[in-house]
Amino acid sequence: MEERVNQIKQQLSAHNYKLTPQREATVRVLLENEEDHLSAEDVYLLVKEKAPEIGLATVYRTLELLSDLQIIHKLNFGDGVTRYEFRAEGAEHHHHHLICLNCGTVDEIMEDLLGPIEERVEKEYDFQIVDHRLTFHGICHRCKGQVPDPKKLVGSKVT
Repeated sequence: MEERVNQIKQQLSAHNYKLTPQREATVRVLLENEEDHLSAEDVYLLVKEKAPEIGLATVYRTLELLSDLQIIHKLNFGDGVTRYEFRAEGAEHHHHHLICLNCGTVDEIMEDLLGPIEERVEKEYDFQIVDHRLTFHGICHRCKGQVPDPKKLVGSKVT
């Protein structure tokens, strides 16, 4: 984790920002919970445990800065909540997500499955693609068999 914190410190420094104690606490919470796709409120509650003096506005500003510098991604899974995750180092594109409509679990697909489609879109539409995201909504392997009619969950809010 220390190596990752130092990398982020260097990225901030390259853009004339410092890794303040408040920013560091936010970064550490994100790193400690990297698989959880935390919302700003989730981050705030976890940061507050480590540094009670930090306010919600500071966490929001830190998340915005990290997003603006492309250190983290903002994600929206259709439930009206913005979530955050680190940008994969060296990855050409963002990875993809599987969202369970029953339990709300978010699983990740690290493999880039859209290469050929991206090439076709660029060629046929004369469109230069910078990035893409793909999200599948369905029933995860943990809930499969527990949901009598998965089609009734389509369009429902994830809990």
